[in-house]
Amino acid sequence: MSTTNLHQVDKFRHEALLYANLDQFVAGTVPFIRDGVRAGEPVLVVESVAKIEMLREALGPDAGAVMFADMAGVGANPARIIPAWQEFVTRHEGATRLRGIGEPIWKERTPDELIECQRHESLLNVAFGRGRPWWLLCPYDTEKLDVAVIDEARRSHEFVTEGSHAQLSDLFRGLEASGAPFDVPLPQRGTALGRTTFGPNDLAAVRNLVAHHADTAGLGAMRAAELVVAVNEVATNSIKHGGGSGTLTIWQEATALICEIGDRGRFGKALADRERPSESVSAPRGLWLANQLCDLVQIRTMPDGTVIRLHTRRSVTQGLN
Repeated sequence: MSTTNLHQVDKFRHEALLYANLDQFVAGTVPFIRDGVRAGEPVLVVESVAKIEMLREALGPDAGAVMFADMAGVGANPARIIPAWQEFVTRHEGATRLRGIGEPIWKERTPDELIECQRHESLLNVAFGRGRPWWLLCPYDTEKLDVAVIDEARRSHEFVTEGSHAQLSDLFRGLEASGAPFDVPLPQRGTALGRTTFGPNDLAAVRNLVAHHADTAGLGAMRAAELVVAVNEVATNSIKHGGGSGTLTIWQEATALICEIGDRGRFGKALADRERPSESVSAPRGLWLANQLCDLVQIRTMPDGTVIRLHTRRSVTQGLN
């Protein structure tokens, strides 16, 4: 494999940093940050609070030139991370190059969150692959994460660095495949609280049903209202774009209420749920709103239609919008 110009950034460079301990994490990130600072490049680091403090200490005076954000807030719902990076890129549109570090995957992620984080990593290629040059480094803890997670990182990142060695990934799926319809089946849940079909005249009944189960689940007034709005937005999309009708299924689990909407439509725009809508009143915003209001939104497009699953936890630290 050719390693020519491995450190040349003339386009979006999406790179996985594989580290096995905190010393390797610091060794892989601090020079990257410091090089950016000294080149006058805007640098944003989205990491855990503990790692941010570690990096501040290691960077010394250079830390003052770096922007930091807590990934537990920004990326609580993984679909909110790309909008945060888009805001960073747009805010510094006058800069020739930018650098970022983002670690959206850690051991404590739930299985549902993990797969959505992995989808996020692929969609970063779609969001920025044809835009301006900038360099995003994504650390992966090889000691704590499963081998399958590391293998997927090699598929979602064009470059991989391990130790001091950077190389092109033989497994990278490429830009086009990164935005392909996501058809990995959603996991089966337990026994549903209820399942109903709806049409154009049934949105009020859908809202009432969700509100009832949200109240029973103890979500609290604000969380319940947010879920009702999210479900209403997605159900409205089903009526407008999904064949005029849909199905609603509701599950209550130990920590969350889950609502799933299925219809006969096809979800054809990979970033539709994570692109900030324009100010136009007619601009589509249902999926965007769902991601701002819910803790997790899962979208699957199958040959016979689309399924969207909305998760709302009883107690949650809200992310940054």
